[in-house]
Amino acid sequence: MSEKSFETSPEIERIRRTYQHYQEANFAQKLWSANNPGNRKIVAERTLALQTLLKQAHLLPLTPFHILDIGCGNGDVLAEFLKWGAQPNHLFGIELLESRILSAKQRYPSFFHWMQGNAEYLPYKDSSFDLVIFFTVFSSILDARMRMNVAQEANRVLKPGGAVIWYDFRYRNPKNPNTLPMGRKQLLHLFPGYRMQLIPITLLPPLARKLGGLTDILYPLLANLTLLRTHYIGLMTKPNDGEL
Repeated sequence: MSEKSFETSPEIERIRRTYQHYQEANFAQKLWSANNPGNRKIVAERTLALQTLLKQAHLLPLTPFHILDIGCGNGDVLAEFLKWGAQPNHLFGIELLESRILSAKQRYPSFFHWMQGNAEYLPYKDSSFDLVIFFTVFSSILDARMRMNVAQEANRVLKPGGAVIWYDFRYRNPKNPNTLPMGRKQLLHLFPGYRMQLIPITLLPPLARKLGGLTDILYPLLANLTLLRTHYIGLMTKPNDGEL
């Protein structure tokens, strides 16, 4: 076993235990049910914001691009990119947790390239991808060494001039000790030299879920308060060769 693998293996086991607990507690259904209007609004707002960012960066349509989703979960985020012209055989997802990658393979069996693995050791060549996706990944990694390992691997497989698509917590969740906030300072440390465009987004989820039938009215009003936006969404563009 390599030194890097040995050093971060306790963190990998902690992550597995944490998500096993989430699964046993049925958090996906209790907290993130698509039947909740607030949850639907969160996803719709995030999708529109990402589409706008991609359009402004002249990345649409996504037809020519190879895209890697690190921490791909059940594949739903990556599948959204089909709507923007991505080709299924250009879409790759890697996930640490076996149950999630099995779900992704069942939900999207055709053409997508799914793999279970540790993102500290990506099985792809240098500069293989135009876009790398991280949706609520780094906030779940408490070990600083592992976070840096994953960031360095993402940088390695991303082409010069390519971009990281980012969505993650910017605030600490006081009810969940298994997460950490990822602010601008942390991102600059993980991806030095990258050009960052980050936008506060997502109304405080526990609040959004309580809006019920008034969600369409109250969500945008409350989301106008930047302090209630708990996440960042954005693009972080890797420098071209010679720019650093």
